[in-house]
Amino acid sequence: MKTLLLITSLTFASHNALADIIDIDNAANTMDINALTQYSQNTSDYNNAYANYRLAITANITGKQELAQQSLTHAQHTLENILSQQESADTQALLAAVYGMQIAFDSSKGAKYGMKAAQLLQQAKALEPNNPRVSLVSAINAFYTPSVFGGGVDKAHTLASQAIALYDQPCDTICWGHAEAYTWRGLAKQEQGNLTGAQQDWQSAVAVDPQYGWAKFLLNQQAAKQ
Repeated sequence: MKTLLLITSLTFASHNALADIIDIDNAANTMDINALTQYSQNTSDYNNAYANYRLAITANITGKQELAQQSLTHAQHTLENILSQQESADTQALLAAVYGMQIAFDSSKGAKYGMKAAQLLQQAKALEPNNPRVSLVSAINAFYTPSVFGGGVDKAHTLASQAIALYDQPCDTICWGHAEAYTWRGLAKQEQGNLTGAQQDWQSAVAVDPQYGWAKFLLNQQAAKQ
């Protein structure tokens, strides 16, 4: 169930200030594989990796497994190459998310990529303690990590709250993830049995980004159960 949540959630991207990121996120929100493919080829460096990351998840959901793996691997190699030349908290955080998706696609890769993802997030936190995307990816990582191994929904809730607070800072470069942070905190609240709090967070996600499809899906799903 949690693997399905991860694959589904990351298809619906939140957008903000950077033009290329906005385009990529809009395409991900509408599951536009053609547009994502174009962005994955026409952008460069970080944006190229981000486009491939979103393309990988969208392709996976639409049953294009080969494209999904190719895109995710391309994102991984691009980010690893960037980090071999220069440290960057955003690059480290996105690569940690990519490693997480590699595990989601193939659980046998957990031993290989799980520790790498944790180390990247530690490095990113040390480099930029107030980077909201570092806290967001850390929250996602905690959500899928058992509490006995340092994760758990309580920690995910705390980290998502931290990310939400950090998104209040002005952003003019890489700005994705604000609505996602509310959505993940809502999921943590749902796991904790706080359905009202979960619904409030998903409503906040839509308030941040009215086009954010995953929070809308979760709200509709909850409404159907009532």
